[in-house]
Amino acid sequence: MSDDPKPLELVPRFPGQGYEPELVQKRRAWIEEKTGARLTEVGAHSIPSGEWRGNIENPIGAAQMPLGIAGPLLVHGAHAKGTFYVPLATTEGALVRSYERGMVTLTRAGGVQVELHADENRVCPAFHFDDVAAAGEFVRWLPSQIGTLRASAESTTRHGKLLRVECHPAGREVMVLFAFSTGDAHGMNMIVKAADKACQWILANSRAVRYQVFSGLESEKRASGFLLPGGKGKKLTAGARIPKEIVRSHLHATPEQIHELWHVTVLGHLQSNSVGYNGHLANGLTAMFIATGQDVANVVNSAAGITHFELTEGGDLYASVTLPSLTVATVGGGTGLGTSRECLEMLGCAGTGGAAKLAEIVAGSLLAGEISMGAAIASGEFVAAHETYGRNRPE
Repeated sequence: MSDDPKPLELVPRFPGQGYEPELVQKRRAWIEEKTGARLTEVGAHSIPSGEWRGNIENPIGAAQMPLGIAGPLLVHGAHAKGTFYVPLATTEGALVRSYERGMVTLTRAGGVQVELHADENRVCPAFHFDDVAAAGEFVRWLPSQIGTLRASAESTTRHGKLLRVECHPAGREVMVLFAFSTGDAHGMNMIVKAADKACQWILANSRAVRYQVFSGLESEKRASGFLLPGGKGKKLTAGARIPKEIVRSHLHATPEQIHELWHVTVLGHLQSNSVGYNGHLANGLTAMFIATGQDVANVVNSAAGITHFELTEGGDLYASVTLPSLTVATVGGGTGLGTSRECLEMLGCAGTGGAAKLAEIVAGSLLAGEISMGAAIASGEFVAAHETYGRNRPE
Protein backbone atom coordinates (compact mmCIF):
# COMPACT_ATOMS: atom_id res chain seq x y z
CA MET A 1 0.00 0.00 0.00
CA SER A 2 1.38 3.40 -0.95
CA ASP A 3 1.98 5.94 1.82
CA ASP A 4 1.37 8.79 -0.59
CA PRO A 5 -1.87 10.60 0.23
CA LYS A 6 -4.52 10.67 -2.47
CA PRO A 7 -4.96 14.05 -4.12
CA LEU A 8 -7.90 16.05 -2.83
CA GLU A 9 -10.78 15.86 -5.30
CA LEU A 10 -12.24 19.33 -5.46
CA VAL A 11 -15.72 20.24 -6.62
CA PRO A 12 -15.18 21.26 -10.26
CA ARG A 13 -15.14 24.95 -11.08
CA PHE A 14 -16.64 25.87 -14.42
CA PRO A 15 -16.25 29.10 -16.40
CA GLY A 16 -18.08 32.11 -15.00
CA GLN A 17 -19.93 31.90 -11.70
CA GLY A 18 -21.32 28.46 -12.42
CA TYR A 19 -25.03 29.36 -12.26
CA GLU A 20 -25.81 28.87 -15.94
CA PRO A 21 -28.11 25.83 -16.46
CA GLU A 22 -25.55 23.92 -18.50
CA LEU A 23 -22.87 24.43 -15.83
CA VAL A 24 -25.22 23.35 -13.05
CA GLN A 25 -25.98 20.23 -15.09
CA LYS A 26 -22.28 19.50 -15.62
CA ARG A 27 -21.58 19.83 -11.90
CA ARG A 28 -24.52 17.53 -11.12
CA ALA A 29 -23.26 14.96 -13.64
CA TRP A 30 -19.81 15.15 -12.05
CA ILE A 31 -21.11 14.40 -8.57
CA GLU A 32 -23.30 11.60 -9.94
CA GLU A 33 -20.18 10.01 -11.41
CA LYS A 34 -18.23 10.45 -8.17
CA THR A 35 -20.93 9.07 -5.87
CA GLY A 36 -22.94 6.71 -8.04
CA ALA A 37 -26.17 8.45 -7.06
CA ARG A 38 -28.87 9.37 -9.56
CA LEU A 39 -29.95 13.00 -9.02
CA THR A 40 -32.95 13.20 -11.32
CA GLU A 41 -35.22 14.83 -8.72
CA VAL A 42 -32.48 17.21 -7.60
CA GLY A 43 -32.23 18.40 -11.19
CA ALA A 44 -36.00 18.86 -11.55
CA HIS A 45 -36.45 22.38 -10.19
CA SER A 46 -38.57 25.32 -11.26
CA ILE A 47 -36.40 28.16 -9.94
CA PRO A 48 -34.05 29.39 -12.72
CA SER A 49 -30.51 28.65 -11.62
CA GLY A 50 -29.38 32.09 -12.72
CA GLU A 51 -31.40 33.54 -9.81
CA TRP A 52 -29.41 31.59 -7.22
CA ARG A 53 -26.36 33.86 -7.32
CA GLY A 54 -25.79 35.19 -3.82
CA ASN A 55 -27.79 32.38 -2.21
CA ILE A 56 -25.63 29.30 -2.79
CA GLU A 57 -22.29 28.15 -4.19
CA ASN A 58 -21.45 25.03 -6.25
CA PRO A 59 -25.13 24.51 -7.18
CA ILE A 60 -26.29 21.16 -8.53
CA GLY A 61 -30.08 21.59 -8.33
CA ALA A 62 -32.66 22.08 -5.62
CA ALA A 63 -34.09 20.16 -2.67
CA GLN A 64 -37.84 19.70 -2.50
CA MET A 65 -40.06 19.74 0.59
CA PRO A 66 -43.75 18.95 0.93
CA LEU A 67 -45.81 22.08 1.53
CA GLY A 68 -49.07 22.12 3.47
CA ILE A 69 -51.54 24.82 4.40
CA ALA A 70 -53.10 25.46 7.81
CA GLY A 71 -55.91 27.79 8.78
CA PRO A 72 -58.03 29.78 9.01
CA LEU A 73 -56.15 31.95 11.50
CA LEU A 74 -57.80 35.20 12.57
CA VAL A 75 -55.17 37.75 13.64
CA HIS A 76 -55.71 41.11 15.30
CA GLY A 77 -52.40 42.95 14.95
CA ALA A 78 -51.20 46.39 13.98
CA HIS A 79 -49.89 45.03 10.67
CA ALA A 80 -51.61 41.66 10.21
CA LYS A 81 -55.36 42.15 10.30
CA GLY A 82 -57.79 39.48 9.16
CA THR A 83 -57.87 35.80 8.29
CA PHE A 84 -54.79 34.00 6.99
CA TYR A 85 -53.93 30.59 5.60
CA VAL A 86 -50.41 29.68 6.61
CA PRO A 87 -47.93 27.69 4.47
CA LEU A 88 -45.87 25.07 6.33
CA ALA A 89 -43.06 23.14 4.65
CA THR A 90 -42.27 19.96 6.56
CA THR A 91 -41.87 16.19 6.42
CA GLU A 92 -43.17 15.68 9.98
CA GLY A 93 -46.56 14.04 9.79
CA ALA A 94 -49.27 15.46 12.10
CA LEU A 95 -47.59 18.86 12.26
CA VAL A 96 -49.82 20.72 9.81
CA ARG A 97 -52.94 19.09 11.24
CA SER A 98 -51.93 20.11 14.75
CA TYR A 99 -51.28 23.72 13.80
CA GLU A 100 -54.55 23.82 11.90
CA ARG A 101 -56.47 22.59 14.95
CA GLY A 102 -54.92 25.35 17.03
CA MET A 103 -55.67 27.98 14.39
CA VAL A 104 -59.31 26.95 14.10
CA THR A 105 -59.59 27.01 17.90
CA LEU A 106 -58.18 30.54 18.09
CA THR A 107 -60.37 31.75 15.25
CA ARG A 108 -63.53 30.30 16.84
CA ALA A 109 -62.51 31.99 20.10
CA GLY A 110 -62.46 35.40 18.37
CA GLY A 111 -58.91 35.45 17.05
CA VAL A 112 -55.44 36.06 18.41
CA GLN A 113 -54.20 39.49 19.51
CA VAL A 114 -50.60 40.27 18.55
CA GLU A 115 -48.36 43.12 19.72
CA LEU A 116 -45.03 44.03 18.13
CA HIS A 117 -42.90 45.63 20.86
CA ALA A 118 -39.48 46.05 19.24
CA ASP A 119 -37.87 45.64 15.83
CA GLU A 120 -34.08 45.67 15.62
CA ASN A 121 -30.99 43.54 15.09
CA ARG A 122 -27.57 43.68 16.67
CA VAL A 123 -23.91 42.93 16.31
CA CYS A 124 -21.53 43.06 19.28
CA PRO A 125 -17.83 43.66 18.54
CA ALA A 126 -15.25 43.20 21.29
CA PHE A 127 -12.51 45.78 21.99
CA HIS A 128 -9.29 44.96 23.85
CA PHE A 129 -7.46 47.43 26.14
CA ASP A 130 -4.17 47.41 28.02
CA ASP A 131 -5.86 47.55 31.42
CA VAL A 132 -9.26 47.89 33.11
CA ALA A 133 -8.75 51.63 33.63
CA ALA A 134 -8.52 52.20 29.89
CA ALA A 135 -11.54 49.97 29.38
CA GLY A 136 -13.51 51.93 31.96
CA GLU A 137 -12.58 55.23 30.34
CA PHE A 138 -13.84 53.82 27.03
CA VAL A 139 -17.18 52.79 28.57
CA ARG A 140 -17.73 56.35 29.82
CA TRP A 141 -16.61 57.95 26.55
CA LEU A 142 -18.26 55.89 23.81
CA PRO A 143 -21.96 56.82 24.34
CA SER A 144 -21.12 60.50 23.74
CA GLN A 145 -19.87 59.59 20.26
CA ILE A 146 -23.18 58.21 19.00
CA GLY A 147 -23.56 60.90 16.34
CA THR A 148 -20.19 60.15 14.77
CA LEU A 149 -20.70 56.41 15.08
CA ARG A 150 -24.07 56.69 13.38
CA ALA A 151 -22.65 58.69 10.48
CA SER A 152 -19.79 56.23 10.04
CA ALA A 153 -21.96 53.11 10.19
CA GLU A 154 -24.73 54.44 7.98
CA SER A 155 -22.26 55.49 5.30
CA THR A 156 -22.13 51.83 4.28
CA THR A 157 -25.87 51.22 3.82
CA ARG A 158 -29.05 52.85 2.56
CA HIS A 159 -31.32 50.79 4.78
CA GLY A 160 -29.57 50.13 8.09
CA LYS A 161 -30.02 52.73 10.85
CA LEU A 162 -27.94 52.75 14.01
CA LEU A 163 -30.32 53.10 16.96
CA ARG A 164 -27.94 53.01 19.93
CA VAL A 165 -24.76 51.52 21.40
CA GLU A 166 -24.36 49.77 24.74
CA CYS A 167 -21.09 48.88 26.48
CA HIS A 168 -20.66 45.58 28.32
CA PRO A 169 -17.24 45.44 30.02
CA ALA A 170 -15.60 42.17 31.10
CA GLY A 171 -12.12 42.56 32.56
CA ARG A 172 -10.11 44.64 30.11
CA GLU A 173 -12.40 43.70 27.22
CA VAL A 174 -15.43 45.77 26.29
CA MET A 175 -18.19 44.30 24.14
CA VAL A 176 -20.15 46.99 22.35
CA LEU A 177 -23.74 46.24 21.34
CA PHE A 178 -24.62 48.06 18.12
CA ALA A 179 -28.42 48.02 17.72
CA PHE A 180 -29.71 48.64 14.19
CA SER A 181 -33.00 48.98 12.41
CA THR A 182 -32.84 46.79 9.30
CA GLY A 183 -36.20 47.50 7.65
CA ASP A 184 -37.73 44.45 5.96
CA ALA A 185 -34.44 42.58 5.70
CA HIS A 186 -32.77 40.26 8.18
CA GLY A 187 -29.77 42.45 7.50
CA MET A 188 -27.04 40.68 9.46
CA ASN A 189 -24.45 41.06 6.70
CA MET A 190 -25.52 44.66 6.27
CA ILE A 191 -25.12 45.62 9.92
CA VAL A 192 -21.84 43.73 10.35
CA LYS A 193 -20.39 45.82 7.52
CA ALA A 194 -21.80 48.98 9.09
CA ALA A 195 -20.52 48.13 12.57
CA ASP A 196 -17.09 47.24 11.21
CA LYS A 197 -16.85 50.70 9.65
CA ALA A 198 -17.70 52.30 13.00
CA CYS A 199 -15.20 50.04 14.75
CA GLN A 200 -12.42 51.28 12.49
CA TRP A 201 -13.22 54.84 13.59
CA ILE A 202 -13.26 53.77 17.23
CA LEU A 203 -9.89 52.05 16.91
CA ALA A 204 -8.37 55.20 15.42
CA ASN A 205 -9.84 57.52 18.04
CA SER A 206 -9.64 55.63 21.33
CA ARG A 207 -7.20 53.67 23.46
CA ALA A 208 -8.49 50.36 22.11
CA VAL A 209 -5.62 48.10 21.02
CA ARG A 210 -7.64 45.93 18.64
CA TYR A 211 -11.14 44.64 18.02
CA GLN A 212 -13.03 41.63 16.72
CA VAL A 213 -16.29 42.29 14.90
CA PHE A 214 -18.04 39.36 16.65
CA SER A 215 -17.86 38.66 20.37
CA GLY A 216 -20.67 36.10 20.65
CA LEU A 217 -22.77 38.43 22.80
CA GLU A 218 -25.09 39.10 19.85
CA SER A 219 -26.36 35.47 20.08
CA GLU A 220 -26.64 35.12 16.31
CA LYS A 221 -27.92 31.61 15.51
CA ARG A 222 -27.31 30.31 19.01
CA ALA A 223 -29.49 30.01 22.10
CA SER A 224 -28.63 32.21 25.09
CA GLY A 225 -30.27 33.94 28.01
CA PHE A 226 -29.36 37.27 26.39
CA LEU A 227 -32.11 36.63 23.83
CA LEU A 228 -34.94 36.77 26.35
CA PRO A 229 -34.92 40.56 26.99
CA GLY A 230 -35.19 41.10 23.21
CA GLY A 231 -33.10 43.07 20.75
CA LYS A 232 -32.25 40.24 18.37
CA GLY A 233 -34.94 40.62 15.73
CA LYS A 234 -38.58 41.38 16.50
CA LYS A 235 -40.07 41.10 19.98
CA LEU A 236 -43.73 40.10 19.97
CA THR A 237 -46.47 38.79 22.22
CA ALA A 238 -49.54 36.90 21.01
CA GLY A 239 -52.45 35.96 23.24
CA ALA A 240 -56.06 34.85 23.29
CA ARG A 241 -58.78 33.96 25.79
CA ILE A 242 -60.31 30.63 24.81
CA PRO A 243 -63.69 29.86 26.39
CA LYS A 244 -63.81 26.56 28.25
CA GLU A 245 -66.53 25.28 25.91
CA ILE A 246 -64.25 25.74 22.89
CA VAL A 247 -61.33 24.15 24.73
CA ARG A 248 -63.47 21.08 25.28
CA SER A 249 -65.06 20.91 21.84
CA HIS A 250 -62.00 21.73 19.71
CA LEU A 251 -59.06 20.61 21.86
CA HIS A 252 -60.72 17.68 23.71
CA ALA A 253 -59.34 18.87 27.02
CA THR A 254 -60.25 21.21 29.85
CA PRO A 255 -58.53 24.49 30.77
CA GLU A 256 -57.59 22.88 34.10
CA GLN A 257 -55.83 19.99 32.36
CA ILE A 258 -53.86 22.30 30.10
CA HIS A 259 -52.88 24.57 33.00
CA GLU A 260 -51.72 21.55 35.03
CA LEU A 261 -49.63 20.39 32.06
CA TRP A 262 -48.04 23.84 31.86
CA HIS A 263 -47.23 23.78 35.59
CA VAL A 264 -45.57 20.36 35.45
CA THR A 265 -43.56 21.06 32.30
CA VAL A 266 -42.33 24.40 33.65
CA LEU A 267 -40.67 22.39 36.42
CA GLY A 268 -39.12 20.11 33.82
CA HIS A 269 -37.80 23.07 31.85
CA LEU A 270 -36.25 24.53 35.01
CA GLN A 271 -34.50 21.28 35.84
CA SER A 272 -33.17 20.98 32.29
CA ASN A 273 -31.88 24.58 32.43
CA SER A 274 -33.78 25.49 29.26
CA VAL A 275 -33.58 28.95 27.68
CA GLY A 276 -37.19 30.06 27.92
CA TYR A 277 -40.21 27.77 28.03
CA ASN A 278 -42.27 26.35 25.17
CA GLY A 279 -43.68 23.17 23.71
CA HIS A 280 -42.43 23.20 20.12
CA LEU A 281 -41.95 26.73 18.80
CA ALA A 282 -39.11 25.42 16.63
CA ASN A 283 -41.54 23.18 14.72
CA GLY A 284 -43.73 25.95 13.38
CA LEU A 285 -40.81 28.30 12.93
CA THR A 286 -38.85 25.83 10.82
CA ALA A 287 -41.85 24.96 8.66
CA MET A 288 -42.71 28.61 8.04
CA PHE A 289 -39.06 29.58 7.55
CA ILE A 290 -38.55 26.93 4.87
CA ALA A 291 -41.83 27.84 3.17
CA THR A 292 -41.08 31.57 3.02
CA GLY A 293 -37.33 31.54 2.30
CA GLN A 294 -36.03 32.65 5.69
CA ASP A 295 -32.54 32.00 7.04
CA VAL A 296 -33.50 28.73 8.72
CA ALA A 297 -30.57 28.74 11.16
CA ASN A 298 -32.23 31.69 12.90
CA VAL A 299 -34.74 29.21 14.29
CA VAL A 300 -32.21 28.77 17.10
CA ASN A 301 -32.59 32.32 18.41
CA SER A 302 -36.20 32.74 17.28
CA ALA A 303 -37.36 29.70 19.29
CA ALA A 304 -36.10 31.15 22.59
CA GLY A 305 -39.62 32.08 23.68
CA ILE A 306 -42.06 31.80 26.55
CA THR A 307 -45.43 30.05 26.42
CA HIS A 308 -47.94 30.74 29.19
CA PHE A 309 -51.21 28.95 29.93
CA GLU A 310 -53.44 30.56 32.58
CA LEU A 311 -56.82 29.89 34.13
CA THR A 312 -59.12 32.90 34.17
CA GLU A 313 -61.51 33.65 37.01
CA GLY A 314 -64.36 32.38 34.85
CA GLY A 315 -62.64 29.07 34.18
CA ASP A 316 -61.51 29.83 30.64
CA LEU A 317 -58.01 29.36 29.26
CA TYR A 318 -55.79 32.35 28.51
CA ALA A 319 -52.91 31.31 26.28
CA SER A 320 -49.98 33.47 25.18
CA VAL A 321 -46.54 33.27 23.64
CA THR A 322 -43.73 35.79 23.92
CA LEU A 323 -41.15 35.81 21.14
CA PRO A 324 -38.30 38.09 22.21
CA SER A 325 -35.94 37.42 19.31
CA LEU A 326 -37.89 36.51 16.17
CA THR A 327 -35.87 37.02 12.98
CA VAL A 328 -37.93 37.20 9.78
CA ALA A 329 -37.60 39.12 6.52
CA THR A 330 -39.56 39.76 3.34
CA VAL A 331 -36.74 41.17 1.21
CA GLY A 332 -33.27 39.77 0.56
CA GLY A 333 -31.89 36.29 1.09
CA GLY A 334 -34.17 33.58 -0.26
CA THR A 335 -37.43 35.51 0.16
CA GLY A 336 -37.67 36.40 -3.53
CA LEU A 337 -36.99 32.92 -4.91
CA GLY A 338 -39.73 30.91 -6.60
CA THR A 339 -41.97 29.16 -4.10
CA SER A 340 -40.73 31.33 -1.23
CA ARG A 341 -42.12 34.45 -2.83
CA GLU A 342 -45.36 32.67 -3.71
CA CYS A 343 -45.83 31.66 -0.07
CA LEU A 344 -45.17 35.24 1.07
CA GLU A 345 -47.67 36.45 -1.50
CA MET A 346 -50.18 33.95 -0.10
CA LEU A 347 -49.82 35.77 3.24
CA GLY A 348 -49.82 39.22 1.66
CA CYS A 349 -46.31 39.85 2.98
CA ALA A 350 -44.04 39.76 -0.07
CA GLY A 351 -41.52 42.54 -0.55
CA THR A 352 -41.07 45.92 1.07
CA GLY A 353 -43.33 46.66 4.01
CA GLY A 354 -44.14 43.03 4.75
CA ALA A 355 -41.77 41.97 7.55
CA ALA A 356 -43.77 43.29 10.50
CA LYS A 357 -46.94 41.70 9.13
CA LEU A 358 -45.17 38.39 8.63
CA ALA A 359 -43.83 38.51 12.18
CA GLU A 360 -47.34 38.98 13.59
CA ILE A 361 -48.68 36.06 11.54
CA VAL A 362 -45.79 33.89 12.74
CA ALA A 363 -46.57 34.78 16.37
CA GLY A 364 -50.23 33.87 15.98
CA SER A 365 -49.35 30.64 14.22
CA LEU A 366 -46.93 29.60 16.95
CA LEU A 367 -49.55 30.20 19.62
CA ALA A 368 -51.85 27.86 17.69
CA GLY A 369 -49.19 25.17 17.70
CA GLU A 370 -48.57 25.54 21.41
CA ILE A 371 -52.21 25.15 22.47
CA SER A 372 -52.76 22.20 20.13
CA MET A 373 -49.71 20.28 21.32
CA GLY A 374 -50.43 21.10 24.96
CA ALA A 375 -54.00 19.86 24.61
CA ALA A 376 -52.89 16.69 22.82
CA ILE A 377 -50.57 15.79 25.71
CA ALA A 378 -53.06 16.80 28.41
CA SER A 379 -55.88 14.78 26.85
CA GLY A 380 -53.75 11.73 26.11
CA GLU A 381 -54.21 12.08 22.33
CA PHE A 382 -50.61 12.86 21.43
CA VAL A 383 -49.47 9.32 20.62
CA ALA A 384 -52.65 8.43 18.75
CA ALA A 385 -52.46 11.58 16.65
CA HIS A 386 -48.92 10.82 15.53
CA GLU A 387 -49.87 7.22 14.86
CA THR A 388 -52.70 8.40 12.62
CA TYR A 389 -51.02 11.30 10.81
CA GLY A 390 -47.29 10.85 11.40
CA ARG A 391 -46.56 7.38 10.06
CA ASN A 392 -45.26 7.18 6.50
CA ARG A 393 -47.29 4.37 4.99
CA PRO A 394 -47.21 4.79 1.20
CA GLU A 395 -50.21 3.19 -0.48
